[in-house]
Amino acid sequence: MIVKIKDNIFQCKVVVSHNAIENGMMGKNFNSNFNGMLFMMPSRGEQSFWMYNCIVPLDIIMMDNNKITKIHHNCQPCYNVNGCENYDGFGDMILEVAGDTCRDLGISEGDEVSFSSL
Repeated sequence: MIVKIKDNIFQCKVVVSHNAIENGMMGKNFNSNFNGMLFMMPSRGEQSFWMYNCIVPLDIIMMDNNKITKIHHNCQPCYNVNGCENYDGFGDMILEVAGDTCRDLGISEGDEVSFSSL
C-alpha cells in the first residue's frame, strides 16, 4: 500500500489481523521493500500503542478519516514489559515510520493522508 502525506510517499506493509497488529514492528526493521507499517484497526476510536521489543525508534502517526489526529515523535524501543510508555490517540489507522521522519519532512497533525495500491 502506498501512503502519501503532502509530497511524501511511504511504501507500507499493511497489517489487519489482531495478531499482526499486536506484534507490529516488534523485532523488525524497515528495508528496501517497505518504509512504513500501516495498521488497519478493527474499530474507530481511542488506540494505544507501545514500543515493546521494537528495535528501532518510530514515529507513531494516528489517523482518522484520512487526516492525522496525533503524532508521537521518535518513540524509543522498550524492553521492560512493565515500564513501556503507551502512545495514545484517536483514529481508525496508525502509520509507523522511522523515528524523526515527521519532523524531518514537515509532517504535522491535521495533514491529509491519501492511499493507493502498489
